[in-house]
Amino acid sequence: MTNDKTYLAIDYGLRRIGLAKSDPTGMIASALQTIEVKSEHEALKKLADVIAAVNPSGLIVGYPLNDDGSTNEACRKVDAFVERLRELFSGSIYRVDEYGTSEEAAGIVHAHGKKIGKKKARIDRLAAAIILQRFLDEQV
Repeated sequence: MTNDKTYLAIDYGLRRIGLAKSDPTGMIASALQTIEVKSEHEALKKLADVIAAVNPSGLIVGYPLNDDGSTNEACRKVDAFVERLRELFSGSIYRVDEYGTSEEAAGIVHAHGKKIGKKKARIDRLAAAIILQRFLDEQV
């Protein structure tokens, strides 16, 4: 069976990067992991390993638009990061509006009776799953 519909989502941050992947049918997103990084170089190295392991057909990158849909400085940082990702990955890279995903992820954690506290990594990977599910839902 080929993985032609497996996608990897990236919720990019300077210190933590949340990751999620889809099932091979491209229907369901699941939180994968959060990687902690100290530099962009380290981030790209760790992402290269994950990309090699997952072998996705496309990358989905959270795009931090303002609530009115306009771009900002954070978007420019993500754009620069996507350009570096293109050196690692020859497939399609999609930007998906991530507005509100961290708040939505925190709501999910609270709904399950958990506290976030120092476990912000959980929020990052859940946010990546939400971003990916938004993308997958638009593909149907």
